[in-house]
Amino acid sequence: MRGSLGPRLLLRRLREVMAEPIGAQARLDKIVVQIAFNMVAEVCSVYVLHADKRLELYATEGLNREAVHLTTMRLGEGIVGLIAAKAEALALPDAQSHPAYSYKPETGEEIYQSFLGVPILRGGNTLGVLVVQNRARRIYSEEEIEVLQTTAMLLAEMIAGGELVSLFPAGSEVLRQSLSLKGEIIADGVGLGHVVLHEPRVIVDKLVAENIDGEIVRLDEAIAALRESVDRLVDRGEEAGPGEHREILQTFRMIAHDRGWLRRLREAVSTGLTAEAAVERVQSDTRAKLMRQTDPYMRGRLHDLDELANRLLHQLTGQDLVASNENLPENAVLVARSMGAAALLDYDQRKLRGLVLEDGGAMSHVAVVARALGIPAVGDVTNISSLVEPGDAIIVDGVMGSVEVRPGPDVEAAYAEKARLRARRQEQYRSLRDIPAVTRDGVAIDLHMNAGLLLDLPHVVETGAVSIGLFRTELLFMVADHFPRPSEQYALYKSVMDMVSDRPVTFRTLDIGGDKVLPYMMRLDEENPALGWRALRIGLDRPALLRSQLRAMLRAGAGREVRIMFPMVAEAAEFDRARAAVDHELAFLTQHHHPLPTEIKLGAMVEVPSLLWQLDEIAERADFLSVGSNDLMQYLFAADRDNKRVSTRFDPLSAPMLRALKSIADVGQRRNIPITLCGEMGGSPLAAMALIGLGYRGLSMSPSSIGPVKAMILALDVEAMTRFLGDLLRDASGEPSLRGRLEAFAAEHQVPC
Repeated sequence: MRGSLGPRLLLRRLREVMAEPIGAQARLDKIVVQIAFNMVAEVCSVYVLHADKRLELYATEGLNREAVHLTTMRLGEGIVGLIAAKAEALALPDAQSHPAYSYKPETGEEIYQSFLGVPILRGGNTLGVLVVQNRARRIYSEEEIEVLQTTAMLLAEMIAGGELVSLFPAGSEVLRQSLSLKGEIIADGVGLGHVVLHEPRVIVDKLVAENIDGEIVRLDEAIAALRESVDRLVDRGEEAGPGEHREILQTFRMIAHDRGWLRRLREAVSTGLTAEAAVERVQSDTRAKLMRQTDPYMRGRLHDLDELANRLLHQLTGQDLVASNENLPENAVLVARSMGAAALLDYDQRKLRGLVLEDGGAMSHVAVVARALGIPAVGDVTNISSLVEPGDAIIVDGVMGSVEVRPGPDVEAAYAEKARLRARRQEQYRSLRDIPAVTRDGVAIDLHMNAGLLLDLPHVVETGAVSIGLFRTELLFMVADHFPRPSEQYALYKSVMDMVSDRPVTFRTLDIGGDKVLPYMMRLDEENPALGWRALRIGLDRPALLRSQLRAMLRAGAGREVRIMFPMVAEAAEFDRARAAVDHELAFLTQHHHPLPTEIKLGAMVEVPSLLWQLDEIAERADFLSVGSNDLMQYLFAADRDNKRVSTRFDPLSAPMLRALKSIADVGQRRNIPITLCGEMGGSPLAAMALIGLGYRGLSMSPSSIGPVKAMILALDVEAMTRFLGDLLRDASGEPSLRGRLEAFAAEHQVPC
């Protein structure tokens, strides 16, 4: 053999490098040196493919070292980009004469003629490209290509296994973020549960065979066992009765007995690979080709081939193919790169709450079975199998075609709220839905609903809320993997208004910062983030961000009333600047002949205590005010609501908090400006009773709170409550909470709290 010293020696040396206590870059630098030496090449380079489809030079032996992390190219650009795009090896005796050749002057590669590059593949997905080059024109042998492909397999496992995690884009810290992923609806329904990985990946760490004949025997025995297990699955499927699933399983058995597949596996073993490495090589190459096919039939074959390869790997290693039904959690959500119809039958359907596939659409074989079993399912979710870990919380929305991975508190609460409402049906409050929220002495109270996701909106009708009193627009930004484009924002806001066309919607502009960090924005290291750069402060400092959101809202509200509310206003001058931004966008829309809203109402959140001494000024400027009791509470008592040591130290039903809230309500009455409270206090019947006694006539709350609060309102005498609370606040003598006295009033007057 002319160019290589053999894969066994190379792999042994690479394992020695991996065991050294050195940094990731130094490790990769040593790896390319070893590969170049083994391949008798003057150049060895590793290019890594980023999520944005950009290839970057990460290490090189032979090219200019200054080009590392500087040289980049697009997927499909140059010979390296072509290899990555096609996922196929390319050997060239004269690279510079190739039509795809792209000269990168900073690398100094113009002196090298011959070129051999192979894709770094894992599961058919391209992670990068491994290249060797020589000065002289030469033809690389099939054996040399095989050696480089084998080495690329090891590199792929290093990358995916995290051994080079500090260098590569898919770092573990990224994988732990909350993610909102879109896919294709496979089967209707919503499922909440925890991730169970279907066919956990078998790590092939032994690539080179010690005994080729022995490996062929192992392969033949594993294939025989595989075929036997497939036959049993087919028999089980036929016992289930007639239907399309029987034809699907028969097709699956035909592929398992395909002689061409067996021949390719044996040929791979004959080149010196272990049986496991041969399966990995054949399936990775096949998958890379079929993934680039647009024919749905061919992609359907990919799913079946994936399942067979995975079953064969588990057979060879003796690992369990699927989680045992004994250990399967009661709320299991299966997550898989792909899944054939047969695999779904291996699980206890009573414990399955959902299915998420990286590959597989509504027309796939597994979709037929999922629908037959009534399992909510979403397919074509990019890289889902690489983004989750066993046990992760996950939500499958087969209605909207979305998946929430490790959902944040707001998203999880929204879905949990939906599940609770569906489960209980709020039977005890159903009869109250169409009854006006009017107290015993004839005072009307407007009950609004807080929302932040489209799935919240049906609750408006279910609960009888008069409007969306607070729509948290930041949730769209928090669950996205990139900053939502204006068109995406417009589509969301328009959908919200369309879904509740007979009720107003109050949109709160982006309230991020503090505890709400966008995954794609740089996290600021602030000692006191709750008091730092957040909410309207960010919008005013980044006017393009605020204006893009305002423009989307105004466009979405064409021909309708639009209500916009600005969070964390600390002084009246900030509201003036926000209003000026609205005027600017109105002028832009007018100039470009966009239809405008029929009416625009702008409001301010009262949640920063400094605004308590500017209430008259802000009331002159705003069309309405909304009290954010959660933040007002934490700022008033200097008690971080996310700090368990102090978050429950102070009671919102204390004299200081109630007096501050009364001062706001008094200004509203004096200035005749609508005031709504949209914090958690409004959703507590006891606190809502006190708020009504303070003069509040509008409360916005979570959907499940509307029924209990309405029941309280129907039993309340406002005049008696107002008189009692006035005396209570005047006589309060430093006691930490008035909760006990309010509870006594409710009990005495038979008000359900």
